[in-house]
Amino acid sequence: MDLLSVYVDDHLAGAAAGRARFARAAKAQRGTRYGEALSRLHDEVAQDRRALERIARSLGVQPRRSLQLAARVGEAAGALKPNGRLVRQSPLRLVVELEVLTLGVLGKAAGWRSLLEVARTDARLDAHELQELLARAERQAAELEQLRRDAVVEVLVP
Repeated sequence: MDLLSVYVDDHLAGAAAGRARFARAAKAQRGTRYGEALSRLHDEVAQDRRALERIARSLGVQPRRSLQLAARVGEAAGALKPNGRLVRQSPLRLVVELEVLTLGVLGKAAGWRSLLEVARTDARLDAHELQELLARAERQAAELEQLRRDAVVEVLVP
C-alpha cells in the first residue's frame, strides 16, 4: 500500500470505531437531551464514514478488515473503563464520553484537512466535498464541546 492508502485505511478504521462509540453513547443517553443530540450526531458520523468509504474506493484503497476489527475491539475495550461504581453508571461517564467523542471528531477533521491538501494535486479527490465534510466535522466538534461543557456543569460543579 502507498502512504495515502495507508492513511485513508487508518481513517476508515477510526471511522468504524467512532461510529460504534457514537452509537453506544447515544444508547446510554437515550431519553435525555444528550441522547437526542448524540443520536443525530451518530447519524451524521455514519454518513461521514460512508463518504470516506466512497473516497477510499475512488483512490483504489482496499480496506484491511483486520485493522477495522482491531479498531472496533479497541473501542469496545475502552468503553469498559472502571468508573468508580459497581452496579450503576457513573454520571462522570457522560463527561468522559463526550471528551472521547470530541477527540474522534477532531481527528476526523484533521483527516479531511489532510485530504484537502492532497486534492490540490490529485484529481480523484473532490475538494468541494472535502470542504463540506470538514465544515460538518467542525460543527460537530463545536456541538460536542457545548454538550461537554453542559455536562461538566451538571456533573462536576457543586
